[in-house]
Amino acid sequence: MQRFDAAIIGFGTAGRALGAALSDAGQTVAVVEQSDAMYGGACVNNACIPTKALVEAARLSAAAGGSIVAREERYAAAVDGMDRLRASIRKRNHRSLADRANVEVIMGRATFSGARRLTVSAPDGVRELEASRLFVDTGSLPSLPPIPGANSPRVHVSSTLINVRTLPHRLVVIGGGFVGLEFASMYADFGAQVTVLQRGPAILKHEDPDAAQAVRDSLQSRGITVLCNADVARIDDEQSQVLVIARIDGHETRLPAHAVLIAAGRTPNVAGLGLETAGIQLDEHGGIAVDEHLRTTAPGVWAMGDATGGPQFTYLAYDDFRIVASDVLGDGSRTTRNRGAVPRCTFVHPPFARIGMTEGQAREAGHAVEVRTLPASGISQARILQDDTGLMKAVVDRESGLLLGMDLFCEDAQELVNTVKIVMDARIPVAALGGAVFSHPSMTEAFNNLFS
Repeated sequence: MQRFDAAIIGFGTAGRALGAALSDAGQTVAVVEQSDAMYGGACVNNACIPTKALVEAARLSAAAGGSIVAREERYAAAVDGMDRLRASIRKRNHRSLADRANVEVIMGRATFSGARRLTVSAPDGVRELEASRLFVDTGSLPSLPPIPGANSPRVHVSSTLINVRTLPHRLVVIGGGFVGLEFASMYADFGAQVTVLQRGPAILKHEDPDAAQAVRDSLQSRGITVLCNADVARIDDEQSQVLVIARIDGHETRLPAHAVLIAAGRTPNVAGLGLETAGIQLDEHGGIAVDEHLRTTAPGVWAMGDATGGPQFTYLAYDDFRIVASDVLGDGSRTTRNRGAVPRCTFVHPPFARIGMTEGQAREAGHAVEVRTLPASGISQARILQDDTGLMKAVVDRESGLLLGMDLFCEDAQELVNTVKIVMDARIPVAALGGAVFSHPSMTEAFNNLFS
């Protein structure tokens, strides 16, 4: 039995940062990770960073144009560049913990064998660990609907499709959420013919209907086919392609594809951890139940990131690290209740970002609402950037003048939404944005027109 001050299951965003903080505090730390391809977590290895590298490469490829052969070559080069980028970041993340004298990075799969004990099945045998505190940071896995034929080698989830070096000329995306639309936009920019199948009546079903429709109109204007009310019945594997059979508005449709992406959400990766052995309970969503300090139902055990079943954003995982560090190394003042409004962005082209309430949510909550809308075609900088697609839509409390929520479907939306977060968290009336002096030309100065 090896004993440590702390043991962390999972080398993700939160686990890596917490391991470093505990080490700096003089504690001995064991970090257990089952895959050497996942140092740093999903963000570094198969999500945020590699996909955004491909999004940028796709945007440049679309601007360059040229033959399909040229686009195929640029796609293959982009995948190679993505591989080099993530390998470099993965190595740096590994060294950030492995090079510390009081941290041991252990390869293997961990399961709870007691209240604060772990059994690790490692390549060199089974190891038993005991720690004063345990932290779970095991992330999430793609949700796979039970579609017959989905085991075809041409059917992918996001983390496997980005490893395919041959550009699929026809791509079918099952799922009209953030991941599905981001990949649809990206592969269309690379030159693929893309069809999106959404089971419900609208894409981005949790978003403001005006913004969601604007995104759909933009995708369709770029040649992406978006089919709603689509129920996929099966996928048939043929010699050189697959055939996606779906019922759309009650009629059978057969869609040939060189690749299929299933983007049906993600599930907390907690199966097989032996949580019940440690007295750790799950919530109604299948994630580890935690309180505002991210403490689990087992004393001395915390959970962070996607494993908790909350919103699956790497920046929230990093904030989970701050919350746990505040609890175990600080005064416990930082909690899930005081991290303010949470921005989010999907990298279609242009990006679509949102924060706070939609118009419908604000009205349901009883606010007297004032809606401000500005088309991106009215923003000088958007025209300079040669993409004046989209809109800004703000939901303002009429009585206080405070911003309740905002949709940004425009160039630089991923940056603008962070400014909006500061305004919302600081409870600054929108009139301050309307009268502020911003640099020119910039996307930010559009706030002058929107709120003046």
